[in-house]
Amino acid sequence: MNRSEFLKMTALAGTAFSIMPAKAVFGNPSSSLRIGVIGTGLRGQELLRLSLQREDTQVVAICDIEPLMLSDALQLFEKAQKPHPVIYTGSPVIYREMLAKEELDAVIIATPWEWHYPMAMDAMDAGVHVGCEVMMGTTVEEHWNIVNKSLQTGKQYMMLENVCYRRDVMAVLQMVRQGIFGELIHLQGGYQHDLREVKFNDGKQAYGGGVEFGANGFSEAKWRTQHSVDRNGDLYPTHGIGPLSKMLNIHAGNRFSSLVSMASKARGLHDYIVKTGGAEHPNAAVKFSLGDIVTTMIKTANEETILLQHDTSLPRPYSLGFRVQGTKGLWMDINKSIHIEDITQPHRWEEAKDWLTKFDHPLWQKYGSDAQGAGHGGMDFFVVHAFLEAIKRGEPTPISVFDSAAWSVITPLSEWSVANNSNSIDFPDFTMGKWNTLPQIFANNDDY
Repeated sequence: MNRSEFLKMTALAGTAFSIMPAKAVFGNPSSSLRIGVIGTGLRGQELLRLSLQREDTQVVAICDIEPLMLSDALQLFEKAQKPHPVIYTGSPVIYREMLAKEELDAVIIATPWEWHYPMAMDAMDAGVHVGCEVMMGTTVEEHWNIVNKSLQTGKQYMMLENVCYRRDVMAVLQMVRQGIFGELIHLQGGYQHDLREVKFNDGKQAYGGGVEFGANGFSEAKWRTQHSVDRNGDLYPTHGIGPLSKMLNIHAGNRFSSLVSMASKARGLHDYIVKTGGAEHPNAAVKFSLGDIVTTMIKTANEETILLQHDTSLPRPYSLGFRVQGTKGLWMDINKSIHIEDITQPHRWEEAKDWLTKFDHPLWQKYGSDAQGAGHGGMDFFVVHAFLEAIKRGEPTPISVFDSAAWSVITPLSEWSVANNSNSIDFPDFTMGKWNTLPQIFANNDDY
């Protein structure tokens, strides 16, 4: 995006801000929400299941183009003893018919990444709030357009970034807010997860160990691997940056100011295909653009530094690689340890378990039993709860459209930096100068 386009979007968004009331009206609070779900694949089914558990929510419509996924979704209604929804299927754009026909308060979007942008834009145009899986869009322009659309329509957009609600992360957030680490200096996170093995389906059930993607793939393999073929950047930054953003009070007195990224060579996916499917497998000839390790550095307005790493194509155990470091000490999740000057032993790590128990967040203390059995160790319960509670009460979502855009736009910014010899790029200010005056509402009470 060139400078003139950037200024044009900023001016448009500034106009949207000026026409919004001082206290944004996000709709009338309702005792029962009417929800639609777009995308009932494996991720969408978990979000659907959690929505069906609530007595204040009616899932009145679902939409997908895969008959198998719709069938599995309907079984969730049976298990929850809830009325069957209206089903929309048969076309990639049939969701528009759902938005036009159904009286919805909100939609939950859990579709392939490239569909998030048009679906969110259409939903807000239809007067519907949006809870969307990561990512927001694929270009900087798309991120600006969603921010503008949310401001112009008064409809909320919340990225359903569940790691913000991970129990240990929220305990560390409590410690940050109580000054245990002193003044924050440097933070790290990322998406470090071996995703080489994709599932395949024989028409009866899904199996692991496959190397097929695209038309021959199953579930996420139908679309996600193609991004690794076509793109080179941090394709999935939000699990790392979301929690760190809240610790740094981004958009509540701080903001991201600049970014630089670099990518390693690409070897992991090709080697895995050869090892698993053989050198003669058609996919062994595919050239992958995504570097095996993508490293991104971000500077903030308050002069903290952040390191993010995307690492999904090499053999490794799962880790988000969190590190929170300040003038008094640090916590790291990879060794589950903490060091606080003058409290723990000098130059030695201490197991963080007792600290995390002591600073357990009130949200987990209140809803921990309700979250049992929810996906990703209970995190999914909290992110769905936060979205639906905010919409029900007519209050701002704790992950705002500004947060959602800033976390997700790291991907196209990192692609630009990688493609331009790791040059630095200025970070868009989606708040248009309001970042220093907006309040911090995330996890600031014991409700959501």
